[in-house]
Amino acid sequence: MIGDNQALLIMKGIKKSFSNNHVLKGIDLNVKAGEVHVLLGENGAGKSTLIKILTGAYEKDEGEIYWEGKHVQINNPVDSMKLGIATIYQELNVIPQLKVYENIFLGRELKQRGKASFLNHKQMREEAKRYLTMLGQSPDLADKQLSELGIGQQQLVEIAKALTLDAKLIIMDEPTASLSSTEVEQLYSTVEGLTKKGIAIVFISHRLDEIKRMGDRITILRDGFQIDTLPVRTTTTDKWIELMVGRTLDEKYPKQSFVLGDEGFRIKDFHVKGFKEKLNFTLRYGEIVGISGLVGAGRTELARAIFGADQKESGSVYIDKKEVHIKSPKDAINAGIAFITEDRKNEGLLLDQPLDFNISLANTKMFKQKNNLINLNTIKKTADNYIKELRVRPDNIELHARKLSGGNQQKVVIAKWLCTQAKVFIFDEPTRGIDVGAKVEVYRLMNQLVENGAIVLMISSDLPEILGMCDRVLVMNEGKFTADLEIQEANQEIIMKAATGG
Repeated sequence: MIGDNQALLIMKGIKKSFSNNHVLKGIDLNVKAGEVHVLLGENGAGKSTLIKILTGAYEKDEGEIYWEGKHVQINNPVDSMKLGIATIYQELNVIPQLKVYENIFLGRELKQRGKASFLNHKQMREEAKRYLTMLGQSPDLADKQLSELGIGQQQLVEIAKALTLDAKLIIMDEPTASLSSTEVEQLYSTVEGLTKKGIAIVFISHRLDEIKRMGDRITILRDGFQIDTLPVRTTTTDKWIELMVGRTLDEKYPKQSFVLGDEGFRIKDFHVKGFKEKLNFTLRYGEIVGISGLVGAGRTELARAIFGADQKESGSVYIDKKEVHIKSPKDAINAGIAFITEDRKNEGLLLDQPLDFNISLANTKMFKQKNNLINLNTIKKTADNYIKELRVRPDNIELHARKLSGGNQQKVVIAKWLCTQAKVFIFDEPTRGIDVGAKVEVYRLMNQLVENGAIVLMISSDLPEILGMCDRVLVMNEGKFTADLEIQEANQEIIMKAATGG
């Protein structure tokens, strides 16, 4: 255990409540310069609230914060930035239309001496080049428009921005969630370089393998309490899970097997703009089928076109061997198709609306009375049932969706589609950014859907998830299928070979 005199940051007895909801119940955290300190906990455990107190977005109710041995007050984001604390969120805070150097100095633009209204583009460009070089990037990157960069390089721009603040502690919230394997390796290398310079990293992730690889110490939160702080290298992931969820998870992938039935869903000669060929596949009752592939393979584009969110070039969709005509999401919903999008914040939810409103959104006709008025009591009752069934926390249906953690927001999105009583469920990255306990609940729900006679198609970049939960896997590369494998024939190497065009 690192002593207080060695810590860059010490948080003691931090408490925070929202009305009657006690989110933090006395959290202690100490972070050492030059270490990667992992925060781990189920969605709703208090990680995001603790970070928002540290960054000045929320004010603590009780507790003390020490920075470099001195007692400090963090009342707003400016206080946090002045100390040298920077945050890189999963949803990047960048403007695609601006150049890289302009993004790096966004909100802190350098002015020409004696000319307060003129920006010093030359100095900002040179400073940006210096910081990009420190991160192993070409200095020429500074003049590129941000929209030309991949997510991984955009993330490095955020890190460069943090370095211009002379950051001594950088908080990374689910930084690898949207990265390709190459970009993840680049991030690992960057973090290693930062810690060698004495910069501390607070790393929030639900990916236990990357925690094992990157972390020095891990603080585990549960239900607003700090459960323990442990060294990463000498403790097991099973121990972390047990401390995090308060119980052992006997099965990480609780896959059930069902008797295969007739054809339930099919696409025929389906072509999407940019795809190399027309696609065909058939799904049968009783199976979960996965779609695997690298970022940019066309998996999400295919799902969106099936659902009518994007226009297809040609092709047909069949449910129970009968063709259904889909030109819009409304057509897809009426046909019995549900699409759990990977972008829950922008496409899955109305964040500033209550949970009951969100849950009823895809099937308002279910709640219409004979006079065509909406029965609000039925909405509340139905929403409350789904909230309890899916164990959403907090379980207040009047709470706005924005107030929930990512995993609980995902449960609300799933509840919305369950409410449509659909026949075909397309899950696009269903467990991205949610904790181990919540993942198991999503997997069990998939089993339940199949058992109740639904078709489940799961798009995932997580190969262990594909291998653990699917009966069959379709592999995509550059807009075409390169493999259709029974799961007992598949392993990570075979799938990756197909995903790279082999």
